[in-house]
Amino acid sequence: MSPSDDKLARYHDKRDSRRTREPMGNETHHGGRDEGPIFVIQQHDASTLHYDFRLEVDGVLKSWAVPKGPSTDPRVKRLAIPTEDHPLAYADFEGVIPAGEYGAGSVLIWDRGHYRNLEEGDDAPSVAEQLADGHATIWLEGHKLRGGYALIHTRLEKGRDWLLIKIDDAAADARRNPTSTEPASVVSGRTLGEVAAEEGKDDA
Repeated sequence: MSPSDDKLARYHDKRDSRRTREPMGNETHHGGRDEGPIFVIQQHDASTLHYDFRLEVDGVLKSWAVPKGPSTDPRVKRLAIPTEDHPLAYADFEGVIPAGEYGAGSVLIWDRGHYRNLEEGDDAPSVAEQLADGHATIWLEGHKLRGGYALIHTRLEKGRDWLLIKIDDAAADARRNPTSTEPASVVSGRTLGEVAAEEGKDDA
């Protein structure tokens, strides 16, 4: 078993590959590899509507569920709830998770691109090391989101929650509300309703 397979054990335990079209980890991610590690934000209409924020770290997608989605306003702190690691190929997944399966509902690729570590220098901690320490800073280069973002562990007693916060830089914009004004997939141009209608929400 490879290290990435072991990291995906919780992911596989929650899914039946015979019923869902979600990637199982042996597929190839189709994004370019030359521009650095990838990120993806997927809008997910499950039991509640939320946004799944995922970063490529050590061969998997580290993942958080962000109920209100990312903000471009540095004054806004978004709750980010960690979920299981996902395979890299999940960055290409858009479709319907069938009823009865974990996370059942429609999924679209709301934004994706590459990111870089904002900690620089020979002795700078990696993103994996920063996450382990509870505070990571990254620069996103996406279709809808650009600029610095911080992921900060709240460190509440027995808490697992994080905060996703826009760093105050040239890409910050308190006037924008991209989750409201830019709802369509950056891959297919579809909305969640169109994904559900075209791919069969009830019987996919």
